[in-house]
Amino acid sequence: MNKNKSNFRDRIGMLFERPLFIILAIIIVVILTIFTGGLGYFFGITIALITFWAKRWDWNYFGLSKPNWGKSIIRGILYAIGIFLIVDVIIQPILENLLGEIDLQSFDGIKGNFINYIILSLFMWIVAGFGEEFLFRGYIVKRLAIIFGDTNYSWFMSVIITSIIFGLAHIYQGTSGVITTGIIGFIMGMIFFRHRKNLSIAMFTHGFYDMIGITLLYFGEERAITEFISGLIL
Repeated sequence: MNKNKSNFRDRIGMLFERPLFIILAIIIVVILTIFTGGLGYFFGITIALITFWAKRWDWNYFGLSKPNWGKSIIRGILYAIGIFLIVDVIIQPILENLLGEIDLQSFDGIKGNFINYIILSLFMWIVAGFGEEFLFRGYIVKRLAIIFGDTNYSWFMSVIITSIIFGLAHIYQGTSGVITTGIIGFIMGMIFFRHRKNLSIAMFTHGFYDMIGITLLYFGEERAITEFISGLIL
């Protein structure tokens, strides 16, 4: 019985490792993301987790070896601050002046509500910080890069493709939101490209960056920086 279970697990692993299967799975993620939003994420994370199980919980398969957690956290904080300065302070105000504001109405429930703030923060760390990085960078970026030759060029192209998918996954935020998150996805992908054996850095970066935004939302100041910069531009 155990041998049969092992053989089944190995067969699933071999199937899920085939380039055609991976590409088809990514295409389905894209289609579901465009037309249903969150369903694309849940389909993708399911495929990634089944792969994780089939590979016998091999973290290396997803680019996570044995990291130095202290250094990973520090780098995550520094990268998050850098992304905030580049995207939120410079790029986002310009995009919103051209294409309209990012739609953040779905997050209105946390404004001034500490319980909702804590709940959303925990949810974000699990679903976005861990889940999105595990799927988009650890699975999609790495698998595509390996399929296309595992060269620096294939990694770079994989980062670009995945950043587009990542942007589309945030289509509920409007055009400005899609472009902004696509840019963030590209930066996150390049961070993983730089530290391709330590996915935890991308996870911490994503988590700390989102915490900045969630904290600003809690205090009702999510538009303060954008409006200030927009005032300087105009």
